[in-house]
Amino acid sequence: MEMPEIKRAIAAATSIAASLDLPADDAIVLHNSNKLALRLTPYDGFARVAPVGQEVAQFEIELAQRLAELGCPVAALEPRAEPRVYQRDGFAVTLWTYYEPATPEVSPAEYAKALEQLHAGMRKVDAPSPRFTDRISEAQKIVASPALSPELADADRALLAGRLDSVSQAIAVRDAPEQLLHGEPHPGNLLSTKNGPLFIDFETCCRGPIEFDLAHVSTAVADHYPNVDQPLLDDCRQLVLALLAAWRWDAADQFPGRTHFRQTFLHLLRQGPPWPTLDAIPAPLPNQ
Repeated sequence: MEMPEIKRAIAAATSIAASLDLPADDAIVLHNSNKLALRLTPYDGFARVAPVGQEVAQFEIELAQRLAELGCPVAALEPRAEPRVYQRDGFAVTLWTYYEPATPEVSPAEYAKALEQLHAGMRKVDAPSPRFTDRISEAQKIVASPALSPELADADRALLAGRLDSVSQAIAVRDAPEQLLHGEPHPGNLLSTKNGPLFIDFETCCRGPIEFDLAHVSTAVADHYPNVDQPLLDDCRQLVLALLAAWRWDAADQFPGRTHFRQTFLHLLRQGPPWPTLDAIPAPLPNQ
């Protein structure tokens, strides 16, 4: 979000919290992209804010509640407020428990175990959700439309279109078992807390092979996860790079460092295998 929108989003979140007798005089921005993650103070809560119509917050709330009931390692909703989506000034706001970061960081073995537990719980949840292929279709629409990706050069457009098509076909022919997935279980969506590692951000849930989730974590984490189809994981890692590249070229994208990442992902796709994990991709410089 841009600064004027951020200020409005913060005002909406703090106003909603105050109306629920949760004193929120200020907010700390923890993450800013197409949606906002806020730490609300002094009552010390966590809020997720997105423009109305650009979120699936009610689905996320219901899924988080169900997974918590199943004992999955997921962050809890704010216990002092009704678990629902609040709307104000064009923003959808959900309230969650804030967890102070704990040390040491989550080890690869703990990370893999938490993800395995999450997947086990998700197999018990019967919830309507998109397939991971729907995300491929969304990326293909961005790449195919100069109106949606006006800065994407023709050669890069051809590269991304071809890669999204070829790798999705390669995954399809493997006919791997599918289940409900987190969708983006990267380190940014895993909290290290005194209660152990907890996953957040379930708006990205989809159905697909577990290797699609594992493509978002480090090699060290994937190595601790049992019964992984390595060739399928390699395909999924390439797919994730192609998806991220497409989304960064979307004219509406507001991801921090998008200029750096859009070029980096294209370079990696041209370079070919072995496909790097997301943690191995260099962060942008401050001016990127």
